[in-house]
Amino acid sequence: MDRPDLPLNGLRVFEAAYRQGSFTRAAIELRVTQAAVSHQVARLEDRLGVALFVRASGGLVPTDEGRALYPVLEHGFDAMARTLDRITGHRHIETLKIGVVTTFAVGWLMPRLPEFRRTHPAIVLRISTNNNRVEILREGLDMAIRYGTGSWTGLEADLLLDAPLAPLCAPSIAKHLTNPETLGREVLLRSYRSDEWPRWFAEAGASCPPLTGPMFDSSLAMADIASEGAGVALLPVDMFARRIADGRLVQPFSTVLSAGSYFLTWPADRPPTPAMVDFRRWLRAVSAGSTSHASD
Repeated sequence: MDRPDLPLNGLRVFEAAYRQGSFTRAAIELRVTQAAVSHQVARLEDRLGVALFVRASGGLVPTDEGRALYPVLEHGFDAMARTLDRITGHRHIETLKIGVVTTFAVGWLMPRLPEFRRTHPAIVLRISTNNNRVEILREGLDMAIRYGTGSWTGLEADLLLDAPLAPLCAPSIAKHLTNPETLGREVLLRSYRSDEWPRWFAEAGASCPPLTGPMFDSSLAMADIASEGAGVALLPVDMFARRIADGRLVQPFSTVLSAGSYFLTWPADRPPTPAMVDFRRWLRAVSAGSTSHASD
């Protein structure tokens, strides 16, 4: 059976467009014009006799055929690169692009990265931070670490760390807090997850006061404001252990709320690269050690 003579360049352009979710961003990555990317994809679709994308106002939406083709190409291009490196005698350097929620990056991951670089010198990590809103494929990422319940459509997820929440504040405020009801006299800083304070008060056996404090999409911003004495923030305690240890923040009550955990996620339909496998294995081992140490 005759097979279509598929242009390698067209396949590479399709792979970049799929990953970027945009002809424009793919063109920037490949250093060509947007028109050239569109032409290459259209030519490939004509050769295959199927549509690979649906052009929508929000960007490119892959068809079923496009979603089936992408992981095969991605795996193939990576395999070719490793084989060529072996043939030419070069050590294969693999780049791994990771999106990380900022609180986890600053409070846990970054201090541990020197160990990863030491034990995995052939993997270059490119880390971009976010406020827990990330789209792996559209942002050209391989994996993402995020906060939640572990259930995201189309993604695999490994539990890394539980992240119980508790009120944290400056020492000047903590000395006035004798029981949960006294929090009603303070400014309660809020995240975009509006149910957290009511759930914490319920866990503490107290009534939740009216919530009128400012709302934030960053736990780090709330921690900064709380440490200045401008309010009380409900935060993942373990991510701010250093601030608690140096006295900038105080945990006035032992009650904690189990509202979510940190997970490593990646597309379910994407064959993992060797770098993804190594990073996942390292992260699971280090987080397991961290959990064990925290429970000692």
